[in-house]
Amino acid sequence: MTTLLVIAKEPRPGRVKTRLTPPFSPEQAAALAEASLADTLDAVAAASAARRVLVLDGSPGPWLPSGFDVVPQCGGGLDARLADAFAGCTGPALLIGMDTPQVTPALLTVDFADCDAYFGPAEDGGFWALGLADPDPGLLRGVPMSAPQTGAVQRRRLVAAGLRVLDLPRLRDVDTAADAAAVAALVPHGRFAARLARCSAQRGTERR
Repeated sequence: MTTLLVIAKEPRPGRVKTRLTPPFSPEQAAALAEASLADTLDAVAAASAARRVLVLDGSPGPWLPSGFDVVPQCGGGLDARLADAFAGCTGPALLIGMDTPQVTPALLTVDFADCDAYFGPAEDGGFWALGLADPDPGLLRGVPMSAPQTGAVQRRRLVAAGLRVLDLPRLRDVDTAADAAAVAALVPHGRFAARLARCSAQRGTERR
């Protein structure tokens, strides 16, 4: 079975979702990040997996469900941190971030019988998921991160290595307020949508 990896930052004001400020305050942005992470971890907890690992920058909080191993992120750029997350795996692994609270257990249930890699493209040009049957950290090191071409470069890297790649559905990351509204509409009964509604109501009260 597959190891499921979630790479995340502790949801603290000023450290996460800074592109949500404005219109939201740093505290509201952190609350939205926590809700997004909680929904993501719930989906991972419900998916079939040999092991569930939270690769965390910071300390775990009450939002962490049982059944997860917590390992610290290494230093360096995002490419190095993603590579290091895979380096800790000895078998098939699928890695996702904390920015897609609309993810479902079904999307995370992957089978490497007919492929060597899974690639989940994001609407902003990056990727929301990467799965490797034989985790090789070198496949990630040096890929330019947080750029419009990130996903294309990473996928080409997989193909150039001779891997058979299967694509997962394209998802939208939560980076901006517009992203937050669009994603919340997809999963209106989740923690993220509820938290966005509360934060939006607070903003409306503050403007009056």
